[in-house]
Amino acid sequence: MRILPRKFPKLSMALTAFVAIGFLSGCSHEPKLPELALPETDLTASALIPKPVKVVDGPGAFPLDRHTAIYTETESDAFTGVGEFLSEEIQQAQKLTIPLNPDSGTELFRGIYLEQIPGMAGEAYELQITPDSILLRSATAEGAFRGVQTLRQLLPETSNDTLAEYPVWVIPGGMIQDKPTFEYRGSMLDVARHFFDLSDVKKYLDVMAYYKMNYLHLHLTDDQGWRIEITSWPKLTEIGGRTEVGGQAGGYYTREDYKALVDYAEERYITIVPEVDMPGHTNAASVSYPFLNGNGKTPKPYTGMRVGFSTLDTKKDTVYQFIDDVVREISAMTPGPYFHIGGDESHATRKADYEYFIKRVVPIVRKYGKIPIGWDEVGTVSLDGDMVAQFWQEEANAVQAVEQGMKILMSPAKKAYLDMSYDSISKFGLHWAAYIPVDSAYNWSPATYSKKIPGEAILGVEAPLWSETISTIAELEYLAFPRLLGIAELGWTPSGERSWDDYKSRLVRQTPYFKRLDIQFYPSQRVPWTEADSLLPWYNNRTK
Repeated sequence: MRILPRKFPKLSMALTAFVAIGFLSGCSHEPKLPELALPETDLTASALIPKPVKVVDGPGAFPLDRHTAIYTETESDAFTGVGEFLSEEIQQAQKLTIPLNPDSGTELFRGIYLEQIPGMAGEAYELQITPDSILLRSATAEGAFRGVQTLRQLLPETSNDTLAEYPVWVIPGGMIQDKPTFEYRGSMLDVARHFFDLSDVKKYLDVMAYYKMNYLHLHLTDDQGWRIEITSWPKLTEIGGRTEVGGQAGGYYTREDYKALVDYAEERYITIVPEVDMPGHTNAASVSYPFLNGNGKTPKPYTGMRVGFSTLDTKKDTVYQFIDDVVREISAMTPGPYFHIGGDESHATRKADYEYFIKRVVPIVRKYGKIPIGWDEVGTVSLDGDMVAQFWQEEANAVQAVEQGMKILMSPAKKAYLDMSYDSISKFGLHWAAYIPVDSAYNWSPATYSKKIPGEAILGVEAPLWSETISTIAELEYLAFPRLLGIAELGWTPSGERSWDDYKSRLVRQTPYFKRLDIQFYPSQRVPWTEADSLLPWYNNRTK
């Protein structure tokens, strides 16, 4: 009998009970699970996205079936939570109930073990898959969660019903060692131009988690709408939350809604980054409270797509009290380390006023324990290095930020903007930066995109999705997928392990997952989707 670690006491008790039962009944051998004649497998041929750092094929395979249980370190609530997540996802996807840390009894299980070990990086993990067990090791629950996503992707969507009288899902045997390249791997959702409700954002978070992304940046305010309740300034949502591009009703998140999103993301080891864009992109705030306005005009609700016409009054102390209240309330509901202050396209703000404004707002953000992030324009302001500049358009701005010691978040519009159209016949999106087909979104490296930005200055990569041209979850998914998967791989997988030909062969095999979640992806002709023969009827319906 295998000797189990003391950290899995319930499993040890169960095996002890089995041995005792066997002894009392006169059995001369240990109890055994049904032996199955499993098909040959190849772990290295699995369609994993992001591609792991190291994959080694091994003998045999693991049969996931009704004789499987998940065991976690009972001393760690976080590891137990990861185990619960895995059990729930298997129940949802495979309709198979997998017990978590079952009590000792008369039933024996093959084990999926989540073991905490020291010495590994935060998100690193190791998977060892054999015919009788799966061992997932990591130093943190976050690392275990990333490993669980790999395990979920290794599970076939359909069972093999020829191996036993009950369903069996065959997982290839072998070993995976894995860790991310960048610590920040994110996406941004613009919920200000068009509002997206809780269910839409939660679905997006689910897909992000599946592909090991760990930051969701929410663009909460803009000229067309204010989307988060601020109790000290209620008109922001009473008035500013009523509008959006095109003149529809808009909407906003109550404090309870926002907290629910933060909690939902946290359960998936994703950190929410709130953005209040300023001093430009502030018309909705000024309509709600006209004293904020600094462009000399009477603010009126705006439902168009123009940018650069609004600004806060940078000279009024009451404006900074307003900002202090907003940052304080949102920060109190946001456990993550970052607060995004926007700072882009402030064309109506004089340069000196812009610099003065940013220098006053940055200390407010820090006062509430957050690290400020701003679009690359903040790099033009003389600041200390304890903040992040998000490179979206001007390389020179990002270079100035680096020279001041800032970290850089890579979001070049020509590669990473998900709101750019795929091509000239795309139904949605814009193309002021570029047309970005699926291969172009993948074929670049955050570390080498700019020769003037050193690799050690790069915090990570983020794919923004602005919503001027989209208003439903189906339209959002059309622009985001499948390009977001490529960004996820750019953030995780070492550049030397990436190639378009290899990636697209793995991408096409994501269609069962897309189908199960009803993800309305764009079926680019640059990807050989027709290789997914069993999904052709569904695929053909999607392209009509």
